[in-house]
Amino acid sequence: MPHRHTPTKEETSALEPLDRLALKDIVLVATREQAELALQDLAPSTVLGFDTESKPTFFKDQVSEGPHVVQFSTPHKAYVFQLHDAGCREAVSALLQSPSITKVGFGLAGDHQQIRRTLGVEPQNVLDLNVVFRKMGYVKEIGVRGAVTVVFKRRFLKSRKATTSNWANRQLTESQLVYSANDAWAAIQVFHQLGLSPQPA
Repeated sequence: MPHRHTPTKEETSALEPLDRLALKDIVLVATREQAELALQDLAPSTVLGFDTESKPTFFKDQVSEGPHVVQFSTPHKAYVFQLHDAGCREAVSALLQSPSITKVGFGLAGDHQQIRRTLGVEPQNVLDLNVVFRKMGYVKEIGVRGAVTVVFKRRFLKSRKATTSNWANRQLTESQLVYSANDAWAAIQVFHQLGLSPQPA
């Protein structure tokens, strides 16, 4: 298979931005009651966009205590779970361990490691879209930005400030909510645009 070209920053920056999920379509989940309602909404899904956020580390060999936030998204709505609350951790664990829901995202190996350490569960039925693009001939890891460029011919907006913000804060900012939700939302959009099917349970 011929190697395909991963878009450069210069090529991507010339494109029109992709319309993202708005704040009104993002649900913050911080209590057991909110988690139970979110689980009711998400459990029937066959595919969910998936990502995590952790408080950044700043020193060599510093071990992250994350994830502090876990995001799941349908094509039209995203749920941002904060893991301070036991009920939120239980709901996230149930979704991650569900064999009937395909969780799709980018660069998920590090997420798995942190999830095992923080939640003590083994994620089931997870599809790393970087692997899909590698099979398509993209040798360099493509990530969410590159994938959006390839499949939508659009630029995916990501706030650098939000990337390095403190995800362990109990009060997340609007910028953090939009950033985290759209990482998961973009993954499920790419999944459907590629015509992929949920993985069998």
